[in-house]
Amino acid sequence: MPLKLRVLLIVLALGGVAGYLVFGGGTADEGRPIVSVNVPAALSAQALLGQKTYAANCASCHGRNAAGQDGVAPPLVHIIYEPGHHGDESFQRAVAQGVRAHHWPFGDMSPVDGLTREDVADVVAYIRELQRANGIR
Repeated sequence: MPLKLRVLLIVLALGGVAGYLVFGGGTADEGRPIVSVNVPAALSAQALLGQKTYAANCASCHGRNAAGQDGVAPPLVHIIYEPGHHGDESFQRAVAQGVRAHHWPFGDMSPVDGLTREDVADVVAYIRELQRANGIR
């Protein structure tokens, strides 16, 4: 194989690897929980419903027990989402309308189809109970 062709193939391969790492490959930490979450020993009936709805609709991005996922989505068990800063209606609007990125570098959140206000209220009850168990009031 001619030297120029070998050099060209090496450059293309290195460029492909660099592009994968920068634009599509993520990091070794991608998907790992961002925070450690203490789960309460017992949840209210509403929070138990919310836990199921959360697992089916939210956990794929926000992680198990709302711990977030590195490179994917923020933790909801975080001081930023305390009730005094992001009230329950903020969660309702985020689910119904989506939300533009403003605290985290994860990008915008799209609306979540198929959830009622009652479903979201259950999810919020679950998140609030997780937050309280982790010192967020």
